[in-house]
Amino acid sequence: MEFCVEDSTDVHVLIEDHRIVFSCKNVDGVELYNEIEFYAKVNSTDSQDKRSSRSITCFVRKWKEKVAWPRLTKEDIKLLKKVSTKRPPPAMDDLDFTTTVVSCRPAELQTEGSNGKKVLSGFHVVLEDTLLFPEGGGQPDDRGTINDISVLRVTRHGEQADHFTQTPLDPGSQVLVRVDWERRFDHMQQHSGQHLITAVADHLFKLKTTSWELGRFRSAVELDTPSMTAEQVAAIEQSVNEKIRDRLPVNVRELSLDDPEVEQVRGRGLPDDHAGPIRVVSIKGVDSNMCCGTHVSNLSDLQVIKILGTEKGKKNKTNLIFLAGNRVLKWMERSHGTEKALTALLKCGAEDHVEAVKKLQNSTKILQKNNLNLLRDLAVHIAHSLRNSPDWGGVVMLHRKEGDSEFMNIIANEIGSEETLLFLTVGDEKGAGLFLLAGPPASVETLGPRVAEVLEGKGAGKKGRFQGKATKMSRRTEVQVLLQDYISTQSAKE
Repeated sequence: MEFCVEDSTDVHVLIEDHRIVFSCKNVDGVELYNEIEFYAKVNSTDSQDKRSSRSITCFVRKWKEKVAWPRLTKEDIKLLKKVSTKRPPPAMDDLDFTTTVVSCRPAELQTEGSNGKKVLSGFHVVLEDTLLFPEGGGQPDDRGTINDISVLRVTRHGEQADHFTQTPLDPGSQVLVRVDWERRFDHMQQHSGQHLITAVADHLFKLKTTSWELGRFRSAVELDTPSMTAEQVAAIEQSVNEKIRDRLPVNVRELSLDDPEVEQVRGRGLPDDHAGPIRVVSIKGVDSNMCCGTHVSNLSDLQVIKILGTEKGKKNKTNLIFLAGNRVLKWMERSHGTEKALTALLKCGAEDHVEAVKKLQNSTKILQKNNLNLLRDLAVHIAHSLRNSPDWGGVVMLHRKEGDSEFMNIIANEIGSEETLLFLTVGDEKGAGLFLLAGPPASVETLGPRVAEVLEGKGAGKKGRFQGKATKMSRRTEVQVLLQDYISTQSAKE
């Protein structure tokens, strides 16, 4: 629910099991009051509110979450004009607040994509306060905007966060910071999921977490064990999902370094440049852990955790691969799409896909074997035709679209002459392909690298053979001229 009051003051929100009471003053000092009786019971202990410069948003959890309400209010009445309703997180997408720019200095950002590494010029903006999380604790950084200017990276330097933008911002100016909620909530689900898996793996099997990675498509918990059984993986998955269904709350506390409770909290140590209190994330009755990352407020927000399996890790460790929350739904959607496509291609039901693919693989192997035998026979036939041709001698060239290195070598072996320069190519006539130069060893040693250079390729050779890959088969005519000029020069010398 969102109470739309800009620049509100004296805000009071009371959420009870059957009603919400809201009051505040607007920018003109006018007092506003609203009392709404809910359609059904809510969980008042697991509800909260957040104030921004534009509104006060209340996140109210229904007592019976899976039961739909026909309306918000108990009575079918029209709400006041100043009240609007919207879905609670994770659909909420207007997390923002106002702060002040402290500094702005030129900077560069190195990015890496499908086109390789790229350096962007921009600025490091430091704010008085921020809600954009900098990379740390295994969790990637947030994305968002500052005054609608995209923030491309957030990094931590001591107690401050550097926001990389490609547009400068004036120090001292007031700015509106907004977080990319879809990315943030995804990271919250994966990070809280990791805490839960770590705690359960330790509790059930004494398996300690040594590190973890929040990947772009999947995440991994590194466990200090050389291997895991399928039964252990299944037990961990069952236990974590039971705790999600139990709707256990997740709380964040701050402890001072000298607090005795710090010794009882799980953690892998603090950064060398740590300053201030220690942040502790606790899952009720399950785990307490030092952590600087962002987390859900209740395990029910994780929806579900799916463990995809294990992979061999570094230094005799095991990586437990998992998905949490919305990633599970996306994974199921992709898997279902793939299943439908395979069903259409293979003309059988999903339960027969594996068997159908095996049959296709066996048929393909037989066809490839037959094709190879035919290609070998063709190579022998071509070799004899070239050898018996009236044009034999000097430079002999042949190009075929179909073929491979073995095809060309069979021809060269069958011809077996060290008196003639044999230039063979296979592949696209104007694009990429393979080449082979055979003939007198001294001549091939001299000409091979030059042929590769003309074809803009690479190769190597020995004992009268030089072969490699080419990118410009369209320049074969230039190679022919090169070889013929060489033969003519050698004949003139003799």
